[in-house]
Amino acid sequence: MTEYLAVDGGTLAYEVTGSGPLIVLAHGMGDSRDAYRAVVPQLVAAGYRVAAVDLRGCGESSVDWPAWSRTDIAGDLIALIRHLGGPAVLVGHSVSGGAATIAAAREPSLITSVVELAPFTRKQSVRLGDLRVKRFRQGMLRLLGAGVFGSLPLWLSYLDVAYPGVKPAGWAERLGRIESRLREPGRMKAMQAMGRSAPTDAGAQLGNVRRPVLVVMGTLDPDWADPHAEGTAVVEALPSGLGRLEMIEGAGHYPHDQFPDRVVALVLAFLHSDAARA
Repeated sequence: MTEYLAVDGGTLAYEVTGSGPLIVLAHGMGDSRDAYRAVVPQLVAAGYRVAAVDLRGCGESSVDWPAWSRTDIAGDLIALIRHLGGPAVLVGHSVSGGAATIAAAREPSLITSVVELAPFTRKQSVRLGDLRVKRFRQGMLRLLGAGVFGSLPLWLSYLDVAYPGVKPAGWAERLGRIESRLREPGRMKAMQAMGRSAPTDAGAQLGNVRRPVLVVMGTLDPDWADPHAEGTAVVEALPSGLGRLEMIEGAGHYPHDQFPDRVVALVLAFLHSDAARA
């Protein structure tokens, strides 16, 4: 059942399932909490209370917001965790991976650990050699086109590259829901605005994180020419010993949707580890 939380600037939609320690799931731009539909039941079965949230401008959350940075999204996530009683494990994908970094740095008493799925958490730069990687070149051109022109066909085309090979169960229905949402007034403009926000605010906070962090990257993620190098750079920017990188073979930019069983296994192993319990 959808619940709503009023925060500064708008209203967030979220759904809570299960009981136990709290895990908050935050998706990437142009998406909704539906991205975690295969993850939530497994985490609930493992004994967690799971809150899946629609980011500002996305899903069932309100559309008109004054700002779209990772810092703004982090404020939303902090407000939700506080509203739900906290503390929480915070899981963020892509843009909200960077937001999770900021939230953990700002409110360590509310966040016990962080999972970043294919996160945009650092300043990005493209080298000439990167363009020789076909999946990166294809993904970047479609992503840029969707962002600049607000093109829904280009966004859907990008998603085809971002989900290489294995498509999740109910893929046609999932695409239909994404398309339907983005056709609602203001949704595409919200995605464009979010896409224009640089991850430099998140990168500046990496060294201030004091909670353990799991970074999960797909080996075929088209958003980077070398996903392993990007994940390694995120871990190395954290205080020594706090970060851990896991790669999922064959996954693109949505490992939690392509390979939910594998992602849940990694998350549970991380949460049961000495580092996450400390």
